[in-house]
Amino acid sequence: MKNTAVAFKHLGENESVPPGYEYAPLHHLIFDVKMDFTRKARLVFGGHKTSDPAGSTYAGVVSRESVRIAFTYAALLGLDVMAADIQNAYLSAPCSQKYYTVCGPEFGNELQGHKALIVRALYGGKSSGKDFRDHLRDCMEHLGYESCLADPDVWMRQNEMDDGTRYWEYMLLYTDDCLSISRLPRKALEDLGKYFTLKPGSIGPPKIYLGGKVSQIDLPNGSKAWAFSASQYVQEAVRTLEQSLAEKGMKLVVSASTPLTGGYRPELDVSPELDVDDSAQYQSLIGILRWIVELGRIDICCEVSMLSSHLALPPEGHLQQVYHIFAYLKAKHNARLVIDATYPTIDISKFTRQDWSSFYGEVKEEVPNNAPTPLGCEFVMRVYVDADHAGEQLTRRSRTGFLVFLNMAPIYWLSKKQNGVETSSFGSEFVAMKQCC
Repeated sequence: MKNTAVAFKHLGENESVPPGYEYAPLHHLIFDVKMDFTRKARLVFGGHKTSDPAGSTYAGVVSRESVRIAFTYAALLGLDVMAADIQNAYLSAPCSQKYYTVCGPEFGNELQGHKALIVRALYGGKSSGKDFRDHLRDCMEHLGYESCLADPDVWMRQNEMDDGTRYWEYMLLYTDDCLSISRLPRKALEDLGKYFTLKPGSIGPPKIYLGGKVSQIDLPNGSKAWAFSASQYVQEAVRTLEQSLAEKGMKLVVSASTPLTGGYRPELDVSPELDVDDSAQYQSLIGILRWIVELGRIDICCEVSMLSSHLALPPEGHLQQVYHIFAYLKAKHNARLVIDATYPTIDISKFTRQDWSSFYGEVKEEVPNNAPTPLGCEFVMRVYVDADHAGEQLTRRSRTGFLVFLNMAPIYWLSKKQNGVETSSFGSEFVAMKQCC
């Protein structure tokens, strides 16, 4: 093992461990192949065998909604988008906890058996994620960015266009994945590279982001837009499932034109419960499907939500329907979610303005006094919301569904069973509208 001084402070043969340090064993090495076929190896220490840190260990990541909003913003203002990866991310952050270990044979004959203090946030530590995030936050603030109040992992600072117009440039952080939305995104990432080592050749337009393929396309109206595709992820998930089914002598159905078979209601399925192994597979496949929905496959959002309500005791019929969804995805894997920043055409005459002053009085919208200065172009937000009254046939609960658009770009979607039972269609629609707002 080379260059261990980066993560360890080696003690002399007769040197004692300072007071307050806790022993943490070096656990194992993890090898992995990522979606883009790059290979990685990580040394993991046994943080699970150490005591809990006194404070919070939470480390957030940028939300998928923020990513879609940022791409819409980039297309609207004509800004460039570039991504970069921080190399050996956790090793760049100091460890906030006091740990020591004993060097094994992988450290070489000279150091084997010696004690060493862990000075970097190694993988496996309970606070390693937070240590890196805190270190990265300090660097972002030093570069003049401020954290967005709506999403703390979206960082923003003011900049100027060529004509002097002020705008917000953004940096989105998903652990060690950095996404810059700027007039000069390469320079923004190179500024970050002064504090962190960026992977060689990683700076450039995003191709794969959070498991989905990203591409820029030309729309029929002449404008450019970004598009997300989960095709590669879907095909890999389908291939893995088919290998598992082949071992059982099973196959996916050949033609699946809809996510679920016609007329199927999960809540009415009375087939036998799955055994432990099949239940674990069902839960794992539901997790994969939920991520595929996050990557932009809105067409299976409702069906996956319905089946997700039965994770505790799923029957055999539910697992067969999950297989059916994968068969549907196999046949229609090449769908794309287009982030179209074009302004929509809205007939305002269909939205009659009503006078509610006699009910509410003379009121005005409260604007937070710490809201950032509005810069650049405005968005038009539209929402399509609906509810199926008493659609769940066992409990007669309704289901809320909505789509949120910024201009013509879908940025948020939801399908969820309502918490209570409504006695009228008006009630279920009102609950759905309230949840959507």
